[in-house]
Amino acid sequence: MRVVNRKRTDHLMISAPTVEETGRLPLVIYVLAVGVFLMGTTEFVVAGILPEIAGDLGTSIANVGLMITVFAFGMIVGTPAMAILTLRVPRRVTLSSALVVFAIGHVIVALSSNFGLILGARFLTAVATGAFWAVAAVVGAKAAGPASSSRALGIVLGGGMLANVIGVPLGALAGQSIGWRGSFWALAALALVAAAVVHRLVPADTDSGAVPSWRAEIASLRDERIWLVLSGCAVVCGSSLAAYSFISPLLTENTGLAASAVPLVLVGYGLGAFVGSNLGGRLGAKHQYGVLFVSAAMTFLVLGALCLFSHNVIVTVILVVMLGLFGMSTNPILIGMAVRYADQAPTMASALSTSSFNLGTAVGSWIAGFAFASSLGATGPVLVGTGVAALYFLPLMILLRKERTKRTAAEVVN
Repeated sequence: MRVVNRKRTDHLMISAPTVEETGRLPLVIYVLAVGVFLMGTTEFVVAGILPEIAGDLGTSIANVGLMITVFAFGMIVGTPAMAILTLRVPRRVTLSSALVVFAIGHVIVALSSNFGLILGARFLTAVATGAFWAVAAVVGAKAAGPASSSRALGIVLGGGMLANVIGVPLGALAGQSIGWRGSFWALAALALVAAAVVHRLVPADTDSGAVPSWRAEIASLRDERIWLVLSGCAVVCGSSLAAYSFISPLLTENTGLAASAVPLVLVGYGLGAFVGSNLGGRLGAKHQYGVLFVSAAMTFLVLGALCLFSHNVIVTVILVVMLGLFGMSTNPILIGMAVRYADQAPTMASALSTSSFNLGTAVGSWIAGFAFASSLGATGPVLVGTGVAALYFLPLMILLRKERTKRTAAEVVN
């Protein structure tokens, strides 16, 4: 009996095939992508139903735009705060709870006629979104393993890109056909379903050692490379989204497209972003800096070309798709780098990455607004994006030099 038991035990101790051996990512990666898809949809769906919300609430479209601003602010502030507050909470619980809070926020918006309460619910939703994004990136990277982390993050973040292609248009269509509140009810229901699936499929934490503390997390952020990566996160989103935030007037005023055709171009941008995120994640696993520098150069060139050729319909449409493709291809790589450099603080690094992306978006679109109101008109935001894109090379070059120095020092020691 003892021999049999030993054989059985030895058989059970054989480890499961790794991602590198099978080439297949765990199912949980795609479940997390669904959660990010829902949260990406709610972030941008308001833009498609602004008139409907304004008419129902009896306020101006400009005021309704605060629903987007408050959401961005909630992501910037709430993501690192929630990363600290949930350090001692199992990641599976954090993810499922974030989806439940996300659903509650949408129910409040769907039921309320008080605009102040709606803004508060949007802030609550943003905080839940930030908590989910930060932890989802860590869980996804760990589930895939170091060699496939960029690829896994490309899939997870691709859920947010896919929201621009499918979620936002469907949300706008639902808002126009059954009322804008219907979009929020649908997102709330889907979030509850996702919460149940996430709680079932996300594995329990397997990290051994001491219980993490916020002091340990912050202490692990002393590596200068982390802050270079975070600055890259802010700049990459600030450049592409400064232009994208005002792409509609560029298409109608400069290019001469009919307003009804603008959503189709935006779908093209979303498709480009979705492909770029996944392709960047795959290629970045083996050619990290190659992808970063090529994407930076192409984003700069695409934005510069938009400034020059925005009066040509065909060229402009192609350039908008390329902006999505190259402008969003570096996101999974940058988050993966931040998580690796942080070592003992992966959750905080992921949270700060999310905040940096949103900070870049907020600042870039804010400056672009001033440029749009100037004599530059619809071309102004694209010029702002081009200038910001040029700054992207600075942190990349410093980061590459530090990597080479660190590698050389390690070789000398060995």
